[in-house]
Formats: sequence, structure tokens, C-alpha cells
Amino acid sequence: MEITAEQRKNAKSQGFISNKDGVHFSARIVSGNGVLKASQVRILCEAAEKFGNGQLALTSRMSVELPGIKYDNFENVKEYVAKAGLSVGGTGPKVRPIVPCKGTFCSNGLFDTLSLGTKLHKRFYEGYRHITLPHKFKIGVGGCPNNCIKPETNDLGIVGQMVPKYEFEKCRACKNCNVVSICPMGALKIKEDGKITADKSLCINCGKCIGKCPFGCVPKGEFAFRIFVGGRWGKKIRIATPLKRLFNEDEAFDVVEKAILLFKSEGKQGDRFSSIIDKLGMEKVEEILVSDDLLRKKEEIIGK
Repeated sequence: MEITAEQRKNAKSQGFISNKDGVHFSARIVSGNGVLKASQVRILCEAAEKFGNGQLALTSRMSVELPGIKYDNFENVKEYVAKAGLSVGGTGPKVRPIVPCKGTFCSNGLFDTLSLGTKLHKRFYEGYRHITLPHKFKIGVGGCPNNCIKPETNDLGIVGQMVPKYEFEKCRACKNCNVVSICPMGALKIKEDGKITADKSLCINCGKCIGKCPFGCVPKGEFAFRIFVGGRWGKKIRIATPLKRLFNEDEAFDVVEKAILLFKSEGKQGDRFSSIIDKLGMEKVEEILVSDDLLRKKEEIIGK
């Protein structure tokens, strides 16, 4: 059958992306947090063999695509993957599937990134699925300042932080300081009197120094989130700008929602969130994101 341009557009909006041959499509699978159970992978393998070309393709944002699907098999694919609690989608000018790193398992992870990714998925991917935005809106979640998931290349990135609490009055001026030697950024230094000091401008809040002093110079840390806004990759690259303050989980979720509402209210078709920063200025955008004005106007904004 000949597939019209309108049919291709409709297919893409459902998560079926045209293949190069102009006849077949790839079904983009949405997992919820970038992790699949073995039982889910088995279902995807079966779907690929029944309806596709027998292959699974991994995307750069940790989704799975099933290529080689015929247009008249869309509903069959949807029904088949639904048996594993999966769906086809993740395309269009919407909030895109959340991409968390593997901080839940990683020895460097400061928090349960997969759990947070699932919460974000439910509140923003599912909760805002009916809302059309000026363009796609990507969210990345990093478990530590190693930034493996590259949150700064997302429209909004969330990164775990462990802010060390210093008690340098306990320093004994050890000849070989465990705290100084473990800091990857050189933020901790030895003064002329042999005691330790910190250059907070160099500290990235990785938490590596916490608990390493036998005398309790850095006994504990306080967990928080750093949020980056306005990143994008592709033809026009922009590294996201960090907001000045840190946030707890509830505050971070509210910032995400306010960013989406700001994008919806100020953006024109084809804009990315970085365009809003260019238009309003970073200082104004940050002022908006830390206030609650947009939340009070939520129904008005999403009703447009």
C-alpha cells in the first residue's frame, strides 16, 4: 500500500518512525525509566520476530526500537508489547521519555536514579502526554557530578549532589591527608600551617571526601539536586545553565513543572527551551522558576 505524508505524520505521533525504505517503520518502545526486565525483553524479541525484521535497535536515549514493521501492524505491535507493561510512543512536541543514569546500581551514584526517573515519568511524561508543546522537552537525570548521562545537553537536567559539611577545627595536620588526596577536583588543600582548607568554587559536591578523615573533619554531607536548564544537542548545540541554588526533591519536581509551563506559555512552534532563555534572559528565567506564579496559572496555561 502507498503511505501518504499525512499517514506518516500520524504514525510518528504514535511512536512509529519511517524506515529508510519508505515502506516500513520502527516502533519506539517506552520503558518508564530506561530499564527493562528480562521478561519484557523476551516479549520485545517476540514482537520483533512476529511483526518486524527480527532486530532490536537501542537509541541514544535508552529506548528500544523495533524496525521493519508494516503500517497495518501498528495495533498488533501495541497490543503485543502492552502484555509486558510497555507502550509505543516517545515522539512529537511533548515531554519525552525520562533518561536516568544507572546511579541506582553504580558505585558513584548518590541516590536512586531509577526510582526518581519513574516518578518523573509518571508525573510529566504520562501526566503531560496530552499537552502539545512548542517542541520536544527532554529531561535527563544524573546520579552524581560525573554526569555520565550528560544532563547538561537536555532541556532540563537533574543531578544529585552531596554537599560536604566541613569541621576543619578538628584537623590534626596529618602528614598524609586522606581528604586532600581523594578530592578529584583539587578543592581541598593544605595551608602553610599544615591544616586543611577548602576552595568551594572548585567543589562539585561529589561527596568523595565525606567520612575519609579519621578525626571527623568532613563527617557528613547534605543531599540535594542541582538543576540545569536550556541544554540541547544536534545541529545547534547549547550546554545547559545551572540554576544558582540547590533543591530538595519536591522543589526539583516543581521546577520541572514550572519549566514545562514556561515553555508552553512563552514558546512558539519550533522553539526549544533554550530559545526561551535567549528571549527572556537567564536571570529572568531563574526568577520565574524559583517563584510559584506559573503553578498558580497552570490550568490557564495548559488550557491554551
